[in-house]
Amino acid sequence: MNNAVIRMEHISKSFPGVKALEDITVSFEKGKVNVLLGENGAGKSTLIKILAGIYTCDEGNLFYQGEQRVWRDASDALVNGISVIHQELSVINDLTVAENIYLGREKRRGVLLEKREMERDAQLLLDRLQLNISPRTRVKNLSSAEKQMVEIARAISYDAEVVVMDEPTSSLAIAETEVLFRVIGELKRKGVCIIYISHRMSEIKQIGDTITILKDGRLVDVISARDTDEDEWIRLMVGRDIHRLDGGTGRRIGSEIVLSVKNISNADSCKNVSFDLRKGEILGISGLVGAGRTELLRAIFGADRRQSGTILIHGKEARISCTAAAIEAGIALVPEDRRGQGILLAKNVVDNIALPNLKKWLKNGLVDDSRAREVTRAYIEKLSIKASSLRTATKFMSGGNQQKVVLSKWLAANCSILFMDEPTRGIDVNAKNEIYALMLDFVENGGSIVMVSSELPEILGVSDRILVMRAGEAVAMLNKQEASEEKIISLASIK
Repeated sequence: MNNAVIRMEHISKSFPGVKALEDITVSFEKGKVNVLLGENGAGKSTLIKILAGIYTCDEGNLFYQGEQRVWRDASDALVNGISVIHQELSVINDLTVAENIYLGREKRRGVLLEKREMERDAQLLLDRLQLNISPRTRVKNLSSAEKQMVEIARAISYDAEVVVMDEPTSSLAIAETEVLFRVIGELKRKGVCIIYISHRMSEIKQIGDTITILKDGRLVDVISARDTDEDEWIRLMVGRDIHRLDGGTGRRIGSEIVLSVKNISNADSCKNVSFDLRKGEILGISGLVGAGRTELLRAIFGADRRQSGTILIHGKEARISCTAAAIEAGIALVPEDRRGQGILLAKNVVDNIALPNLKKWLKNGLVDDSRAREVTRAYIEKLSIKASSLRTATKFMSGGNQQKVVLSKWLAANCSILFMDEPTRGIDVNAKNEIYALMLDFVENGGSIVMVSSELPEILGVSDRILVMRAGEAVAMLNKQEASEEKIISLASIK
């Protein structure tokens, strides 16, 4: 371990009711991709937040470049060469791309900002990441993937000794992911220590050097990525073998059309898109970043204004001009950004599940709290949601459990059509299988799902049919039998 830049010894950390880390000792080496692997709630994010000065540990010591250090805060760690790309986006929407990249270290001449210099330097970073946007663009006008790339640009702009990447590809398509991996290769050659968190096994095999596996806040093992395989990683991570669910295999879908979308257009993001959704079907939507997949779902759901198009539910036109009308019509949306749009982080599990059901649960003008608790308990048991109590704030829950809370609120609302935008983004392999099982249970009981996903294995494994989008247009509808990764990529790529 002579090349260890970071060594963390006997690290422990607790939160109210939760032991997040217990006696963790681990080292991270320079010039390598040091993968942190574990289920949601295993302690990965807590460990890197201690490393980055966001949290202080209850016990243990941190050694950086051979010296024992105690960071005052995150800025102290950053100044000393530790840069973090967090899973949850931390860009500021009302600032430009350049302003976000240089936030807190703006270039100045006296009291005046050197905007042109910042924009010029930001453009060099954007070019390095092959990102075709202007540094003057306000971040609120970018897609989730573009915002993620801005986060990455900001992190590498520090020329840090240690770069921590927490699920950096979770909202990226194949092309953007390949660019990121090229940049990671450059950083490795410069001797940068990269700490990489991901639940995508294929990319860990592609770029990982060592794998540190955590489970329930404890260190399980440190192994070589090259000399072991995915099945061993999963076994160490969850403590048992995982059955990999192929959600679309062997199911027969009826002919009844529950949702018919005709010529939906939404500004420049989707153009005259049409499709039918059948009862009991999982319809996948695939495409590259910027293809208009998320925008299509939001336009149908009434979250964004659509310019034209007709929506039929069970053959009757539905006038959906807002989300309340969509919910009334039996449509629900599990959004891509679950923390920003899917749940109220400061509220507990009961409050979140009750939110779309308030009218139904009114009793003498007040929400029937006993009914809300009863339903919440039922879904905690049915979906195996891990929460210390009904009153646990969702911000203290893992990503997979937060996603289950989002699903629970819509299942409790008795929706029949479920839109799911990147339903397994940033959650571990075990939680993914649980989400797939819930999806299957939903459609086998008469529901229908439209699912957007950037993970082609997920699209191919779970979907009954696949709608391929390119530059805002629907370019193909593929049956499961004729679909392949190569065919989808070819159809989705700009010609």
